[in-house]
Amino acid sequence: MANQGLIPAKWAALTPGGQAIYDVTAERRLTWRQFDDLVRRLANGLLARGLAPGDRVAVLSRNCVEYQALYFAAGRAGLVLQPLNWRLAAPELAAIVADAAPRALVAEAEWSGVVDELCRTVDVPHVLRFGPDGDGGLEELVEAASDEEPAFSAKIGDTDPFFILYTGGTTGQAKGALHSHRSAAAGMLNQTVAERIVPSDVYLLTGQLFHIPVVLAMNYLKHGCPLVMMNFEAKRALEVIEAERVSALLGITTMLNWMMAVEGFERYDLSSLRNIQYGGGPMPSAIVRQALEAFPCTLIQGYGQTEGSTMCFLSQEDHASAVAGVRPERLQSCGREGFGTQVRVVDETGRDVPQDGRTPGQIIVRSEANMLGYWNRPDLTAETLRGAGTPDSRGVAAGGGWMWTGDIATWDEDRYVYIVDRSKDMIISGGENIFSVQVEEAIARHPAVLECAVIGVPDDEWGESVKAVVVLKSGQRVTEEEIIEQARAHLAGYQKPKSVDFVTELPKAPTGKILKRELREPYWAGRERDV
Repeated sequence: MANQGLIPAKWAALTPGGQAIYDVTAERRLTWRQFDDLVRRLANGLLARGLAPGDRVAVLSRNCVEYQALYFAAGRAGLVLQPLNWRLAAPELAAIVADAAPRALVAEAEWSGVVDELCRTVDVPHVLRFGPDGDGGLEELVEAASDEEPAFSAKIGDTDPFFILYTGGTTGQAKGALHSHRSAAAGMLNQTVAERIVPSDVYLLTGQLFHIPVVLAMNYLKHGCPLVMMNFEAKRALEVIEAERVSALLGITTMLNWMMAVEGFERYDLSSLRNIQYGGGPMPSAIVRQALEAFPCTLIQGYGQTEGSTMCFLSQEDHASAVAGVRPERLQSCGREGFGTQVRVVDETGRDVPQDGRTPGQIIVRSEANMLGYWNRPDLTAETLRGAGTPDSRGVAAGGGWMWTGDIATWDEDRYVYIVDRSKDMIISGGENIFSVQVEEAIARHPAVLECAVIGVPDDEWGESVKAVVVLKSGQRVTEEEIIEQARAHLAGYQKPKSVDFVTELPKAPTGKILKRELREPYWAGRERDV
């Protein structure tokens, strides 16, 4: 696979005056020529500071033009971008920075205090700040840099490292998923087929550039489509869709709920929308139906992980058929394997479980879109990428093999995959396995529920009991008994929650995935949990 950092160069040659990026927050637009010039100068500037191919470049920033340009600049220079999650506390960031040992840290001025704290504990040779209140370090680097193409950029690609995305997953242990130019390109190909991208598309990036959906944004740029980036706020997102004639976006359940709840939603002109992809965790089928009614476009679901990029898709036709009454249960599915991916559901020995829609197993994936491995963790790499060869000291596997996702699912006769839980989220109560996703699906049918999470909490008699944590829609009032009765109407008696907590919001990862680990911690402090 070619160097993905060269994407802007292609479109700077084909449509130099066309719009490449619009940064909504900064009200800044760049043409392809301007964007490619910035990418080249960033690449050359970093190399001029003494960085060499393979060195890591950490970035701490909100979404902005410089951030997206740094991805491509790292690719052009053979460097490895290390995006940092600005939501993390300084000690957590310090551990991640120490693990990857970047040679440079590029930071938006907003995070200067955090950077100062980081640098007291971790040695980073080059710290470059930017923005209105910064020290001008990055701006000076760009201004002094050559605008020539790095001499060796054409030789970089394929399995050369491209970026490291750190994820705590459901375990809380930060680990860096290392992706290559090949894995990024393979993920883009899966997305191209699933989203059916056309040259006239305008893509709205609603998530943050420090997690895996950055591959979706890069993919639209690869097609020469303008990228509109923002830091999500529901009303502003609707305004941007209308003003910029946005045709595609990725939204998690909460984002779509918030947009549909905006006062006067029906008055926004959203006619430019062609397709919305949703992901980041299962979306209750009731909300899928609401979204299909509210937004004038098709929907697809994408199932992926930081480690595996893009894995399964529930297609536009699947959604339309389900709403029309043909296999409606498939709205609870994450679909089937993507264009360039093989997906199986297996037991502990690696044998396929029956395709009966009932027998649970673990999802495993073979794809060129899978990561190279976990940075500095050959042990975790060997556990996750099985049959991919012995990982080296960096945690990089030789390639191939199957990635064990940790997600528990069933599959049906047509190989549609139904995620029932993360292996660590499954509740065992009185010897019965209870899958939290099924309980959440039942509770989400209540019209007053905005979102919910179901966890297992200690129970002296049953081992664990089911607890629901619920966020209600604005202005709604519901009792604990009503939520339990809602679940009882759709589930076996042992599956219904024994207790319900009402909260204003649920803890979430940057991808929008609910962090059940944080919900469980207060109940399991000082106690062992088997799963």
